[in-house]
Amino acid sequence: MCGLKQFFWGPLLSGTRSRHCPGLESPGGLKPWTGSGPNNSSLLSTVLLLLLVFWGCSPEPVLEPEPVDIPHVFVPAEGKDVVRILENGLRAQGLDNWKDLAPAVERSLEYVSTRDQDAWAVCEPGLCLSWNELKKTLELFLGLLPKIDGRPDMFKDFFEFYAVNPDVLLTGYYEPLLRASRDPSPEYPHPVYAKPGDLLTADLGRFHPRWKGQQLVYRMQGEEIVPYYERREIDQKNVLQGRNLEIAWVDDPIELFFLHIQGSGRLEYPDGGTEHVLYAGRNGRQYVALGRVLVELGFLEENQVSMQAIRAFLRNNSGLKADLMAKNPSYIFFHLAEEGPKGAMGRILTPWVSVASDPGLIPWGSLMVLDAELPEFKGQKNRIHGPVLAQDTGGAIRGRHLDLFCGFGERPEYLAGKMQGRANVYLMVRKHGQN
Repeated sequence: MCGLKQFFWGPLLSGTRSRHCPGLESPGGLKPWTGSGPNNSSLLSTVLLLLLVFWGCSPEPVLEPEPVDIPHVFVPAEGKDVVRILENGLRAQGLDNWKDLAPAVERSLEYVSTRDQDAWAVCEPGLCLSWNELKKTLELFLGLLPKIDGRPDMFKDFFEFYAVNPDVLLTGYYEPLLRASRDPSPEYPHPVYAKPGDLLTADLGRFHPRWKGQQLVYRMQGEEIVPYYERREIDQKNVLQGRNLEIAWVDDPIELFFLHIQGSGRLEYPDGGTEHVLYAGRNGRQYVALGRVLVELGFLEENQVSMQAIRAFLRNNSGLKADLMAKNPSYIFFHLAEEGPKGAMGRILTPWVSVASDPGLIPWGSLMVLDAELPEFKGQKNRIHGPVLAQDTGGAIRGRHLDLFCGFGERPEYLAGKMQGRANVYLMVRKHGQN
């Protein structure tokens, strides 16, 4: 999965408010005109007149706005309360003991070690954390794993806990299985595309600090920068056809659409062989949730929306499916691999441990405690109450929203499709002086 941040052009002018005219600002970096030069009086009058027309000049004093309390995103939590969650054990996450977490923690540690250790990993009201502090948190947690079985209360001696405030939206995703062929045929007519060579990206942070971490995705049309092709153009107008970008063909356009939403999956070929198909890039268009579209069009009630309900509606309304799927202009490109799935960090994901986050709020590699009730499956109640790691992201993951990777198979698919509720999330941070 991978996300795209929006960016906005800022004000054309910035600077210091004039002492004499509350509505007038002088452009930043420009010195005020002193009035020297030919025709001073006439030019000055003209300039002032034009500025007053655009900005106005009120004799009333400018009132400073009342200070607004910004709620803390991260709020200190009692260690003993978080430890009670961890005392429930790891069976709900498919783990037999705490040492089973080591491979997932090591993957986060590998990624965090590549970052600028002096830079902020996150700095929000309530908590600022450098990449080095995040790295030391993971190292300490990894070192404690062999000692923690039956003694999770130890964590409160080594870590501080910060509740993500307010509670977090929890959804789920899974690894779908698609019937596929390496060659096109009437039975397998729908292409899975590799990332095109003309899909280009620009790091906007190189142009202005306010756009740090944001990308522009585009293509060149002559000498003009234009948005990359959207879903309707790719699927219905076949603009990528004939460019040798097809890596496989599948039999079902609806399942292919859901592969795009999940970001990775598995292909099963007629000879019984399987292959992982992983995220390679996206077209940069805004992600539009089809469930929301169906609600707005009156086809579903808001409380009916789930992956299963969306899939059923598309199958029962074949005449509408192409147009409805095209309402999500975002498009994902893939590559084939022997191992998978991998998250945005480029590391293998761990079912029930890896989560997708908005890295602007919860940076990749972060160690958290998650406590949430999950949907029932075949009459059995489900709950997750254990450690998770931020290792992925997604086009719809913004702010206080985590997407739990559920894995591969019938139960993960069902739970991921139904999962949409609130969760308690606690960020774990090493106490200073603990190593």
